[in-house]
Amino acid sequence: MGEAKKHPLVKLVVGMISGRKPLFDAAQRELMTQLGPLDCESALMPWEFTDYYSRELGENLGRKFLSFERLIDPERLAEIKSFTNRLEGKFSERGARRINLDPGYLDSAKLVLATTKNRDHRIYIGQGIFAEVTLHFRGKSFQASEWTYPDYATPEYIAIFNEIRALYREQLKGTT
Repeated sequence: MGEAKKHPLVKLVVGMISGRKPLFDAAQRELMTQLGPLDCESALMPWEFTDYYSRELGENLGRKFLSFERLIDPERLAEIKSFTNRLEGKFSERGARRINLDPGYLDSAKLVLATTKNRDHRIYIGQGIFAEVTLHFRGKSFQASEWTYPDYATPEYIAIFNEIRALYREQLKGTT
């Protein structure tokens, strides 16, 4: 029989999409107030992978990723997704979101994203939230799965997550 063990702490990441640059800064301040200081902030990149968000978020969308210095218990992912959903609501106008916030975490083996949408490859984690392994680490880099969102499968995004993984692994060295 296997023995249940506490999962190691993981690196919290949040992806942000919006067509309004000031919202990135405002949401980032709110996230840092609740979740602590950042240790990585990607450049703002154009987001042109689909028109899925255009109607709600507007045109000329951009994307950036944040990672947080403080490691978290992965059991907090549903709570954090619920918080980011409320934050999206705070920045909404006339019932429409103006920024999309996608929290997740990475550890040495994978990038996990939280969502409210159920699919066959997602696991329910509580509070109306599901989680999926979006990228898995093989060899020397993250790799996409068949369900990985096209933007997360790009070399640019994978490079960001490889960089965040390296930060995470350095943090783990300091905790042993």
